[in-house]
Formats: sequence, C-alpha cells, structure tokens
Amino acid sequence: MTLIKNISGFRGTVGGPPKENLTPFDIVTSVSAFCKFLKEKYNTKELIVTTGRDGRASGENFHTIVNRTISLMGIDVIDAGLSTTPTLCWGVLTNKSNGGIMITASHNPEEYNGLKFFNEDGEFLSREDMNKVIEYSNTTDFEYQNTMNLGSIKTYKNLIEDHVDEILKLDIIPVEKIRSMDIKIVVDGINSGGAIAIPLLLDKLSIEYKLINGEILGKFSHTPEPLVENLTQLSEQVKIEKADFGIAVDPDVDRLVFFDENGVIFGEEYTQVVCSDYVLSNKKGSTVSTLSSSNAMKDITIKHGCEYFHTAVGEMNVVKKMKEVNAVVGGEGGGGIIYPDLHYGRDALIGTALFLSLLTTTKEKVSEIKSRYSLYFMSKLKIKLDVNLDVDSILSSISDKYSKYNPILIDGVFIEFDSSWVHLRKSNTEPIIRIFTESKSKKEADELANKFFDLVNSLS
Repeated sequence: MTLIKNISGFRGTVGGPPKENLTPFDIVTSVSAFCKFLKEKYNTKELIVTTGRDGRASGENFHTIVNRTISLMGIDVIDAGLSTTPTLCWGVLTNKSNGGIMITASHNPEEYNGLKFFNEDGEFLSREDMNKVIEYSNTTDFEYQNTMNLGSIKTYKNLIEDHVDEILKLDIIPVEKIRSMDIKIVVDGINSGGAIAIPLLLDKLSIEYKLINGEILGKFSHTPEPLVENLTQLSEQVKIEKADFGIAVDPDVDRLVFFDENGVIFGEEYTQVVCSDYVLSNKKGSTVSTLSSSNAMKDITIKHGCEYFHTAVGEMNVVKKMKEVNAVVGGEGGGGIIYPDLHYGRDALIGTALFLSLLTTTKEKVSEIKSRYSLYFMSKLKIKLDVNLDVDSILSSISDKYSKYNPILIDGVFIEFDSSWVHLRKSNTEPIIRIFTESKSKKEADELANKFFDLVNSLS
C-alpha cells in the first residue's frame, strides 16, 4: 500500500522507500508539518501535544520518533504510551493540550501504521487544517530548535484509568446497578490497547470476564478489523464460557462490536443503534450517522420521537453535524459510538458502558434485545483502484444512469430504492472503492452489491 495522506490522517505499510511507504523519514516530515501548523495557529512558544500509540510492532519506534520530533520543534510532549484513540482524544481535551497525535493504523493489519492528528478539542482537524498539514508534510521547510529550546517530554501512564473514571462519573451510567448484575463477558483485546482499557473498565464495574488475545507483543492474533469473519475465536469462546455476551474492538479501540450469548455477532451496524436506544430512552434529542450506516439507526431515532441526520462518511463530518443540530448521540455504522457529554469522538469504552447500562433495564438475553430493532442486512464489497483510474468519472456516470432516483452526492453516490439502498465511495484510508448496500433480505443486499460491482468494473 502506498502512503496515503488525507483528512483521516496518514497511513501506509511500514518500511521501503521514503514518500512511498511509511518510513522514519515520513514520520519526521509529517510530525514536523503538524507542529508547524500548531505554531502558526497559536503563535506562542508554550505549546503541548499529547501522544499515544496502539500495540503494533512498529509503534514503539515510531512513538520515539514522534516525541523527539515534537521536542525538536520546541513543543512540549505528554507521552501517554500504549493507549487508545478515544483515550488520547479525551486526554487532549481534558489536559488542555494544543493537539494530539495517535500512532495507529486503526483496523489495518500489523504491517501498517499511521498517524491520526487531533486539535485542542480532541477532534480530527478540519478539512482546511488537515490540507495545510498535508501541504507542509510534502516540504522540508521546518525550523528545528537548538539544545536550549527543546520541548520537554513527560510520560503519563494513567490516562486510560482517568478516561475510565470519567465515564463512570457520567449521570447516564448507573454504576451500582451494573455492579449488581450477575453476568460474564468474553473480551477480545486484539493484542492492543483494548486488552488494557476494556478489562480496566470491567474491573471497576465488578464484571466477570475472560480476556482473549490480551498479550501485547506487536503481533495481532487475527486480522484486526472487527468483522464476523475475523472473530471466530471470540464466537467460540463465548459459547465455551457460557458467557452472556462478547466484546470485540479494533487496535485503537474506537470501534466496538458485540456478540450474543450464542456466539452470534450482534452486528457492527447495531452498536450505535443499541447504544443510541439507551441514550434516547434517558435523554431526547437528535442523532447523527453516516450515509453508509444502517437505516436501523434512523428507525430507532424516529421511534423515540427524535430527528435523525446523515452525513458523508468520516468522524469529522459526523461531529460537525452533531454540533450543528446539538445531537445527544451519534456515530458510524462500523461500530463507532459518539457520546458528546464525554467527548466528540468514537469511543468503544463509553459504548461498552452504555450497553451494560441498557442491560440493567431488562432481563432479556442479548439475542432477544436484538429483536427490538428493525432487521436489515448489509453487503460490503471493495474494488481495488488502478492508479490511472478516473474514479470521479465512473461515479458521475453511475449518478447519471440512476438520476431518476435523485442520488445524494455529498460522498460518492448514494441511491435509495423502494426497499434498499446502495452507496459507492472512495475510501479515505485505502486505495479502493467501497460498495455498501442494505435491504430487508440478505439475498437482495448481496444481489444489489454484485450488480453495482459489475457496473463499476464495466465502466473502468
């Protein structure tokens, strides 16, 4: 995979030639660019950046380079060490840092790594600001400090615990009721920050659990994206342990997926649905999700008498809309839940706490809870991009072909039919076109996805 720089951050496979893959050279220029941006924005010598990393093998080396580069740019560092993306985001906001850098490739396999950049509110940079960082990263126009003006590097290892403690202070989380529940959970920590953060949350809630893939040695025990095909071990372990449900996260712990007591996936699209159901039961207000998210999110919002809004894919877009409409909860369909009373970022820890809170209101099994919600089926396909392919032209042709359906064009092409929809878009993190479909039947969703897969190929 070539080095990709876009509004979601920088990401690529580790090693190889500079500027083509993710190398130490690219880390230095990218971090220097972010520091240059911060200096221009704040015009002060007193700046702080909080940093953290996930558990992949290249993370520790890259973290050292990140910290030293920030210091050489004359900016102080708070090093949170092995952490989670939501923890870092919450920490940036709480500790009044001027920005944050998370060293992670999110759900990508261990041969990848990347950088996520955050502003002083612990949120992704705006498109305009990120474009500046990208522009600066393609130059060497940086001014490093002499030995008398280096930034300090201070290690702080308790940020995850602080984050968890703040979650448990939220009024919406009935801590004592959760502690009184007699349940057992299986947790797949995917050999990264989730193996620390989720158990810490459950320990503080007095929940019995079994942790699998808890060793953090730089290797992932399976493909880390929390999809059903990658989580067979968790499914089996839930049944073996006779657990009440299972939890899976991705390496930087901003995505969350549940399994029921039978080892059946609750559905990554339904994480935000079930968490939002609980929030809306306690606090009425608008919700926001993306075009690629299940209609089940819209349905549960309307059921509570509230208003639903959709955005282009991307946490930055969701957060912007949530602020515009003063939403009480939001997220993305890939297992991301955003609860703004804590912070504006996808957070598997608050998602877990909200799900546990919902369980205190019912004696239903997790498999029975799923039946409360509209049942939809999704199909997701990928098409690898040729470097010379004019993707915008292809998407424009598809939009023209289906113009009578009034396609939504804010993010690729979204077409809604009578009982289904399709969304085609360029990925922000990989050189691919993604095709999402949803319908009331699995067969129809698959057929629709294959139809548009063939259409894209015929136009390429």
